[in-house]
Amino acid sequence: MKENIFRGVIAAAVAGAAAYFQELALPVAVLFLVMVVDYISGMVRAWTRGELCSRVGIMGIVKKAAYLLAVVVAIVADWVVQTAAGQIEVDFGGFFFFGLLVTIWLVLNECISILENISQIGVPLPSFLVALIEKLKSTTENKGEELLK
Repeated sequence: MKENIFRGVIAAAVAGAAAYFQELALPVAVLFLVMVVDYISGMVRAWTRGELCSRVGIMGIVKKAAYLLAVVVAIVADWVVQTAAGQIEVDFGGFFFFGLLVTIWLVLNECISILENISQIGVPLPSFLVALIEKLKSTTENKGEELLK
């Protein structure tokens, strides 16, 4: 009985968060997916090089958790901006700019890490792909900095 109540509360909380953070649901899901792929590719890279270490693996998990915390902080910043704007009757329509920007930047960062891991395993990569991902990352970073000027 208690398990069903707990599951119901968790399901309601997740559904409520998904409804509230509509445009962030897919990017955060993609971030979670690339974080898992990056962790796995990093473990494979370490294994192939004989550098597999539980301490490094745990630090990787801590780093991924910190990424999610950064997304939460960006979402809170969006909420603060929207709440303050609402006080002066300006409506942003619930758009979470900082949350989206941080999430996309982290997705691109993880993609670069995945490509680095794959390259160090010995898989040849087209240079245009690495250049494209790095260009997207720097463009995202520059757009965020332009906003704050």
